[in-house]
Amino acid sequence: MKRSLWISILNKAGLVIAALLFNAAAFAQDKPGGVDEMMRSNGKIYVVVAVCLTILIGLFVYVFLVDRKISKIEKEN
Repeated sequence: MKRSLWISILNKAGLVIAALLFNAAAFAQDKPGGVDEMMRSNGKIYVVVAVCLTILIGLFVYVFLVDRKISKIEKEN
């Protein structure tokens, strides 16, 4: 098979998978009063948000530092 045919097939498969995932996410929001409601009432949702933000900030700092090191090594060569 030609390469363009494979790319076309992979693009279509990717679109189908994305559509299924978005559809599943939309149906997951139908249930009222689940875990999110319990966590909001207990105030634990803020702990979850704080942990997620800490992890994301840590990842961004790590990527930034690695980028600086790589740039420094590239300039030396």
